[in-house]
Amino acid sequence: MEADNKNLGELTSKEFGALLEEERTLVVLMAVGSVEPHGPHLPLATDTIISEAAMLRAQARLASPKLDVLLAPSISYGVTEFARGFPGAVGIRPATLTALLEDVVGSLLSAGASHVCIVNNHLEPEHDKAVRAVVAMFNDGRVAVACPLTRRHARTLSAEFKSGACHAGTYETSIVMAAQPALVREQTMLKLAAVPVSLSEGIGRGERTFIEMGMKDAYAGAPAAATAEHGEEQLELLATMIEVEVREGLAKVAVQAH
Repeated sequence: MEADNKNLGELTSKEFGALLEEERTLVVLMAVGSVEPHGPHLPLATDTIISEAAMLRAQARLASPKLDVLLAPSISYGVTEFARGFPGAVGIRPATLTALLEDVVGSLLSAGASHVCIVNNHLEPEHDKAVRAVVAMFNDGRVAVACPLTRRHARTLSAEFKSGACHAGTYETSIVMAAQPALVREQTMLKLAAVPVSLSEGIGRGERTFIEMGMKDAYAGAPAAATAEHGEEQLELLATMIEVEVREGLAKVAVQAH
């Protein structure tokens, strides 16, 4: 390749072909996010931004003389039923998401990737289920999902995240401040009162929209308490989550090969 470019969408066909000819294992990281409201202070693409920032950090950790790690173009639309009633909620059906991921992941594996890790920080239950369905289709270590809903990863994250009151609160706002600070409407953020609504508890009660849960401005938690430093800490933990899923997937692939 003319340049050491590790973004799949920015490579030429010839550069990608040259990479495949190298005697190194190829791993692809791909974010799947959403377009949905995240309060009056964060962008609609917040979930995708979080995944992309974590992937960058994981990519740097994973890359080695024997391992190439590419970042694939993100799939930025997901299942967004919980955001019904708010401007900017643009969603797709769960079956559509699963079919899209099946095709894209299958194509990446056919092209020569040894492992594809889908990175998901949009935590709506039906969205998560639709993403994880793709892993079951392959079931041989070649595909993994890195998502904070996995309990062993969730327990490493902030107290606010574990409380469930974390949609555009301190946790997500801090991460966007660390990753894309220009996209945070900070003056608006600082004026927002805390909203002690736990999404996980609301889901347990059968509530299926932010409005039903009492999130009249499409956020929960305490965004005014966010800091870029806290965001960096959480991003490092999310990068560890990705690294763990990839290394475990590659180990399973190696076992399957023998």
